Amino acid sequence: MKDVFTGVFGAVAIPVCFGVIALLYWFFGRNIDIAFLPALSFALFLLPLFLPVVLFYLTYERWMEFVRTMFYYKMGRTTLRIKLPPEVLKSPEAMESVFTHSFSAMNPDNLKEAYLDGKSKQPISLELASIGGDVRFYMNVPSKLKDVIESQLYASYPGVEVEEELLDYVAEVQWDPEKMDLMSFHVTKKEDSIYPIKTYVEFGHDKLPKEEEKFEPMAALIEFMSKAKLHERVYIQILCTPHAKENFNNGYLSEKGTWEKDVYKAINEKMGRDDKGQSATEETESRPMLTTGERDTIAAMERNITKVAYDVGIRTMYITLDKTQFNPNMIGPTFGSFSQYSILGRNALGPRWKTAFDNSWYEDISGAKKTARKKDELQKYKLRKYEPDGAADAAKTMSAEELATIYHIPGSSVLTPGLSRVPSVRRDAPGNLPVGELPF
Repeated sequence: MKDVFTGVFGAVAIPVCFGVIALLYWFFGRNIDIAFLPALSFALFLLPLFLPVVLFYLTYERWMEFVRTMFYYKMGRTTLRIKLPPEVLKSPEAMESVFTHSFSAMNPDNLKEAYLDGKSKQPISLELASIGGDVRFYMNVPSKLKDVIESQLYASYPGVEVEEELLDYVAEVQWDPEKMDLMSFHVTKKEDSIYPIKTYVEFGHDKLPKEEEKFEPMAALIEFMSKAKLHERVYIQILCTPHAKENFNNGYLSEKGTWEKDVYKAINEKMGRDDKGQSATEETESRPMLTTGERDTIAAMERNITKVAYDVGIRTMYITLDKTQFNPNMIGPTFGSFSQYSILGRNALGPRWKTAFDNSWYEDISGAKKTARKKDELQKYKLRKYEPDGAADAAKTMSAEELATIYHIPGSSVLTPGLSRVPSVRRDAPGNLPVGELPF
């Protein structure tokens, strides 16, 4: 809608401005006195000031989009395949540490970097891919952050193997509507970002229970993805852009803060306090003002804002390379597995957009729009771009804790046949081995 408005505004405003200039020259060319038209005189007086504003409004966003796209390609992208170690005895807190240390807002150091070089926040893509039932973990990251993320993965998960893929795994899928078909969904928080989903803390992983006593939230999704047939692909893509302040120095005309202010405002409303944190009624143990659920919600909100955060958009995709064997039963579980992170009265993850139309009989009679959507979604998956169709599926803010809950290296209790692990743990040679030449 914004692009349409900009296009219409440009189509009308620029011709009007140049038309008025042409009219002015026509008047002066014929020595016509326009003093008797005060309104026209005033408009002509303001025209030199108005025209640059119009041109700036029309070109600013296109220019920033151009320089930021150039910076995106200058940074480069690297696809890392994460091969799981045979034993994982750590909680998702280990992956939270990876996200925390890999956080890079990439704020420009000066206005040149902001408005000429396009230096800006770059997304990290966390991916799960089932290629014919073979479930794999991937991370697609800016090439200049590759070494940082690799080192954090090795430090957090001993025995893990991280390999750079020279050819992106999704390159094998080339859009051909005559042979293949796909279905894609956008999954985001259903409520405001400030309300957390169910995290590994609520699952009890922070207490480090025994491996056999753990409930692995990713187990159901991994088990389902392993059921894919040879001609099927199931992709889960979690695109994470650092959540940081936006202002003029960073290349944004409108200032935008982070979510801390909104969180504290919501907490004060629940507590019946003013902006200074003062309450008219004192809360006591004998007369509590909050229910147990409300207390838990506030505790989770306060815990969230103490951690780094990302603006997150989730894309799920089911692809069949043989459209005659399209299996609709494979669609629901791709996003349904996220429902276990929902907490009643707090927040939930659910589908907010899809490539299909609910009322195709009048929204897309010929089916051409749906075909175009499918092609566009596959292309955006490959480019690691998340562009919402509207406010409903806009990216929502998640803390590193929330993010680590929905994407982490699963524990040893997940024994899905389609999930391969490194066959053995590689260890360094003992430090007390004899040195020197052999005596014989």
